[in-house]
This record gives sequence, structure tokens and C-alpha cells, in this order.
Amino acid sequence: MNIKKHVYNLINYKKLTEGNTPMVVKHVYDYVNKKRINEGLYTTQSGKNEVIRPDLKYYAFDWDDNLMFMPTKIILISENDEEVPMSTEDFAEYRHQIGVEPFEYKGTTIVGYASDSFRFFGEQGDKRFVVDAMTAPVGPAWNDFVECINGGSIFSIITARGHNPMILKQAVYKLIKNNVSGLDQEKLVESLKKYRDFTGEDIKDDNTMIKEYLDMCRFHPVSFGTGSEANPEEGKINALREFISYCKELANKVGGKVLFKNDVSNNFVVPSIGFSDDDERNVEKVKEFLNKEFGLEHPVTTYLTKSQTKTRY
Repeated sequence: MNIKKHVYNLINYKKLTEGNTPMVVKHVYDYVNKKRINEGLYTTQSGKNEVIRPDLKYYAFDWDDNLMFMPTKIILISENDEEVPMSTEDFAEYRHQIGVEPFEYKGTTIVGYASDSFRFFGEQGDKRFVVDAMTAPVGPAWNDFVECINGGSIFSIITARGHNPMILKQAVYKLIKNNVSGLDQEKLVESLKKYRDFTGEDIKDDNTMIKEYLDMCRFHPVSFGTGSEANPEEGKINALREFISYCKELANKVGGKVLFKNDVSNNFVVPSIGFSDDDERNVEKVKEFLNKEFGLEHPVTTYLTKSQTKTRY
């Protein structure tokens, strides 16, 4: 795209958005911004023209059965007072029956939670989490995670787990460093270098840039401390509310810098966030929260990844 065309797009954008509702403005904004970035050549500090194609999104991911199918089990108790392990995928289906009424599960009658039933989802399971993440099968939102990280996008992990947040960050770091299932350390570093060059930040060594990038992302194990693993909806809503605010703060702080993807002219910023979770109740509650707090023009697109498939919700 030459300079004349770029200026034309900005002028056209202003004309199209003038006097329209926020929803119309957002649609026009998204279109112009995508067109500008997908076609645009940007002159870097080195004087070279390089194409930079940010994905124009921030991402919020649940972990279990959304990004990865982890082997961690919730421990329940049977009518014979025996401990019965349940997968996280099955737990999403049965959790509202547990402790309410007995039910059959794999040939056993479950009557409730065992003592410390989430023992492996908190600090006791920290080390195991990092190990398991390196070999666990990937889930239905994994391709989005790969796109997000390889492109250097800001993301948040919002999980019902209760691990120390640093453990989640450590696991993601190891996944990147080992190029697991499509994650590509070189692509991430290349993206970070382009964004830093474009925004006038110093280029650092690869490891430092990756760590600083992950420091900018957010890790919310919502049952860490006092949250509830059994009923994590409120914790996830609070984490998402905080992440939305954080995205807006970042985008406004950098204005039109491509590092944060979402500006066309001056201070006009509309962050676009994708949220995915495999538990329909979580997604339903998140959608209710978004509509209530932000109205129908909220900045988040929600996805349900139940039964190993991803659908817009």
C-alpha cells in the first residue's frame, strides 16, 4: 500500500464512522484496520519496508479440554466410600449433580466429593502440571493458541485450576521453547522483533523477549487462594473483566502502535477479544455477564469447545 492509499483509507474511515452507532463504528474500524495491516508496508527503524500482519485480537483461553486434554483427575467418593477419579471433561458434564444426588458413573454410584477432591489441581500438583502439559493431547482451541503465540498476541489463561500463576506461565514458556504442536519459537521471536522495531523498542536476546512477552500476558487460575474449582463461574467472570480492562489500558497506552493491534487513527481503540471454554455453563454465564455489563456491543466473542469442537456461542 502506498502512502496515498493509506491516507485515503484513514480519511474514508473517518467519513464512514461519523455520526454512526458504536456497533457500526466498530465494524468499519475492523474492516479498515484489517485492510490497512494486511496490505500495508511499514518502514522500520532500519529503513526497510516490511509487512506486519497482526491478528487484530486478544485471546482468553480456558485450559482443560479447551487447550489441552490433561490427565489430571478430580477425586470423587462412591457409595462404598471408595475414591473414584473423574476426568475434567466428564466433570464438566456431571459437576452440577455431584453432592446433590447419587448418580452412576462408569459402573459406580457416586455420592459426592472425596476429601480434598481437587488435590492435584492446586499447588500439590504444580510440578505434575508442567510435566503433563508437555505431552498432553491438544484441544479444540489449540490452533487459536498457536496463532496467538506465534503472532505475539496478548492472551490470558483463565482456568478453574488452583496452581500458582507462575506455574501456568512456566508451562507455556516450556511449550514455546520446545515448539510443541505447532508453537514456533522462531516465529514468535520474529513477530516480537517486528513489533519492537515498529514501536521503537530495543531488540533484546530471544529468551528475554519471550519472557517479557509472557510477563505481559495474564494467568488466572481462579481457584488459587480462595476460589472454587467446583463452581468457577464467578472467578472466571472476574478474571475476564480484569483482562478486558487490561486490554483497553494497553491499547490506549500505545495508541496506534501495531504491537497491540487495534488502532487506526489517533486514540480510537476497540480491543477485540476471543474467549473459549469447553464448559457450556461457564460460557453461558460469561455471555450473561458481558451483555449485562457492556451491552450487545461488548468487545468479546465467546466460543464453546464442548465435545472437542469449537462453535461460536
